Amino acid sequence: MSKIAVIIVTYNGVTWIKKCLESVFDSTLKCDVFVIDNASTDKTLTIVKAFKKVQVIENQVNVGFGRANNIAIKESMKGDYDCFFLLNQDTWIDKNCIEILVQNLTVHPEFGVLSPMHFAHNESDLDVNFKKYLKNANSLNDNIVVVPFVNAAAWMVSKRCFENIGLFEPMFAHYGEDRNFCSRAKYHRFKIGIVRNAKIVHDRLIVRSFKKDIVQSEYLVLNTLININLNFFGRYFTAFKQVFGLPKYFYKWYGLKKIFLLWSYLISFYLKTIFDGRSINKIIKISKAGHNGF
Repeated sequence: MSKIAVIIVTYNGVTWIKKCLESVFDSTLKCDVFVIDNASTDKTLTIVKAFKKVQVIENQVNVGFGRANNIAIKESMKGDYDCFFLLNQDTWIDKNCIEILVQNLTVHPEFGVLSPMHFAHNESDLDVNFKKYLKNANSLNDNIVVVPFVNAAAWMVSKRCFENIGLFEPMFAHYGEDRNFCSRAKYHRFKIGIVRNAKIVHDRLIVRSFKKDIVQSEYLVLNTLININLNFFGRYFTAFKQVFGLPKYFYKWYGLKKIFLLWSYLISFYLKTIFDGRSINKIIKISKAGHNGF
């Protein structure tokens, strides 16, 4: 029987965390639960600590999603777990979700990450962004599809995957760390998959924010610059094209003035990053070696 650690990063999650934890403890496959809190200022920790079986880690500052997960993964690694289920605070899961994912990961060890289907709050429509990931899917069988990327709202990750790939790249404060992890998984010959009969609900409202789009665009460029599946020319040329291509994508929301502003941010970020070549080379070297985060 596989030993499972569930890891949930929280930050001001009072709206969702009770329902999230209740769904995990109602799972058909029993797990140990780790909650790492990023210095919440609401009553998130009060709710979490009411669940006596939860192992709580309290950060004194908000270190971001990837870095917080790294702390909790390192701590849970001491417990000799076989699989790690990384779950967003704004989700809840079906009773058999964890069990289905673990069963499929056991049968198909070539997968480093398996994700369930992500549904919207109404529990019938697919999450808007999740639909995009399915468009790039290739079927392995009737129940599992292979994808190049799925966001880390609910990832079942094998211990072997973390041991071979490492943890999340700490250079990403928030956004982009899951995409980088998937590209490293590909390099180290792990597959990323979605299991059709496993389900979570991702209770989020996606709202456009210019500040958020700037950060996400910069991290998309960074992801390309440190993508170990591309050669030197491929990394720099593809990232350069993104600097000019991404602003056009946002024109329908922001208009010409903000598009020029976004372009100026991206060209500045691109130049600053490529001239810090030693950092890029160091990250690429570590990523290829597979001990990132340890």
